[in-house]
Amino acid sequence: MFDNDPFSQWMGMELVSVGPGTCTLRMVVRKEMLNGFNVAHGGITFSLADSAFAFACNSHGRHAVSIHCTIEHVAPVREGDVLTAIAAEENLGNSLSNYAIRVERTDGSPVAFFRGVAYRKKQEWV
Repeated sequence: MFDNDPFSQWMGMELVSVGPGTCTLRMVVRKEMLNGFNVAHGGITFSLADSAFAFACNSHGRHAVSIHCTIEHVAPVREGDVLTAIAAEENLGNSLSNYAIRVERTDGSPVAFFRGVAYRKKQEWV
């Protein structure tokens, strides 16, 4: 799935690991990702977390799509920061699944907390 995701690749995301219900992605914040306050645009951490969420919820072999996502930004992100998004499955149902994604710096300090709910389709990945 990552190999066919041009957006995640364009953002510079690196797939660190993926397993049943989990995914870890890493990326470096670039200058063009900053807003007028000279900190990363909120969409950057959202996109990183959203991609980790997508790979985690699709890791069980069935197509899954997000139906609800929220994010809390808890610290500013600067150019050159290396961010890691760690997605963890909290609930796997037949139709719905729930995930928590933590976005952190290399020192482990959090910058954002993302929560997502996915709808699990019947269609399987081939």
